[in-house]
Amino acid sequence: MILLFGGTSETAEIASALAESGLSVLVSTATDAELNVGDHPLITRRCGRLDGLAMEALIADLGIRLLIDASHPYAIALHETVAEVAEKLLIPCLRFQRQHGKYDADNLFEVADHEEAAQLAASFGSPILLTTGSRNLRPYVKAAQEQGVPLFARILPHPDSEAACDEVALPENNRIFARGPFSIEQNRSLLADHRIGVMVTKESGAQGGVSEKIAAARQEDCLVVIVRRPELPSSCQRIYVDLDSLFDAVKELVS
Repeated sequence: MILLFGGTSETAEIASALAESGLSVLVSTATDAELNVGDHPLITRRCGRLDGLAMEALIADLGIRLLIDASHPYAIALHETVAEVAEKLLIPCLRFQRQHGKYDADNLFEVADHEEAAQLAASFGSPILLTTGSRNLRPYVKAAQEQGVPLFARILPHPDSEAACDEVALPENNRIFARGPFSIEQNRSLLADHRIGVMVTKESGAQGGVSEKIAAARQEDCLVVIVRRPELPSSCQRIYVDLDSLFDAVKELVS
């Protein structure tokens, strides 16, 4: 059996291709949020975050022989844990990494992390739309309050998202629960409706809808703050940026 760490839009394609080649696949996701993982009978899914010990136990219990980390580019803690466990147990580990997007616009500001993004976004004095998920709300709420600017967050409709908003006291009227992908027009409508002057996004690649966000922002005269991707752990040795290469590597390892 292959243990596939998913959670992104590529999850179903990867899992389905592996299953169609006759391989059993367990898709592991951090939450039980709605996600297409493929409907092949050889695909199963588990939900919940795993630390190193829990991951080791799961691998031993199910006789996992290959790990594929296709989780979000910003899930750096998971990348580290997967690589460390694979090295410890001497199990092959493949990392699928979305390619970086290429954006050419004069309304973009790239920053290193969420703290810097929050301070920069709030400094413009305009309403902010946060599209980076619910796990890093605190610095944005703090910066927006300090500068006296409205902050709206577009997040997944899930209890964990609601709890994260409650924890930082983000007003209910400023919570936009929605599930992507979002078109340019959908993004434009949201920016216009809330008179957004600054949008914050991660650099999550074409599959993450960044191009649509930037295009919408350009048309609505809105600034965009992009949080750069964190560096992958040095322990991630086998990294693939296209699915064909990933599948070829899997075939070599399980043949």
